[in-house]
Amino acid sequence: MSQTVTRALRLLAELGEGERSLDQLAELLGVHKTTVLRLLQSLEEERFVHRDSAFRYHLGAGLFALAGLALEQRGIRRIAAPHLAELNAATGQTVHLAAYEGGEVVYIDKYDSRQPVRMYSRIGLRAALHSAAVAKVLLADLPPAERRRVAAGIEYTPYTARTLTGPKALLAELEQVAAQGWAQDHAEHESFINCVAAPVRDATGRVVAAVSISVPDVVLPYEQVLELLPRLLATARAVSGDAGAPAI
Repeated sequence: MSQTVTRALRLLAELGEGERSLDQLAELLGVHKTTVLRLLQSLEEERFVHRDSAFRYHLGAGLFALAGLALEQRGIRRIAAPHLAELNAATGQTVHLAAYEGGEVVYIDKYDSRQPVRMYSRIGLRAALHSAAVAKVLLADLPPAERRRVAAGIEYTPYTARTLTGPKALLAELEQVAAQGWAQDHAEHESFINCVAAPVRDATGRVVAAVSISVPDVVLPYEQVLELLPRLLATARAVSGDAGAPAI
């Protein structure tokens, strides 16, 4: 990748965290302000960046449109939407849809809880491969050799006392997930949140997405989150059916 493209992408990623000044962006890239200004002007022309009256830079409307097109190209998101909305309405809890793309698990849809305690997650955010329930569902469907390769390359950040700490533990859990047809995050990424996830399959029978329910323990204890599992599995089967998956 060219240095110019790399720098432009770094600028967009930084602006994704919030507005920034020209000086802040130049410091981030470690280059002169004139270099950054030229990049920003090019991004402004394409509406990927917007400069306000205080001369601070924000992500522009062109990116919003591009993001919308990216989501529209994920057919499984469109197929799943009515089922996820129904699951969200029935449970009142946060519902996610995630997919495995380029070695990462990314949230491609989200329905917020009706509870006052909300999940930080957002569409486009990456899920931790060794702790998120959706990630376990998606990795469990990989061929064994690929599963081992991915597990060996993960940085096993210990988010909580329950986080899996190495490839051996993760691979053992992925075997269990593949056998039982669902996964859990029992306070593994955040100590106060439990999550269950189930696979969505396409016409080939492969897992193309994972749907999950995430609940803070101040709303429901872990045991009651597990009681939502039958409804979650039914939703995943319904989405898979609409995606053309063979009946199991």
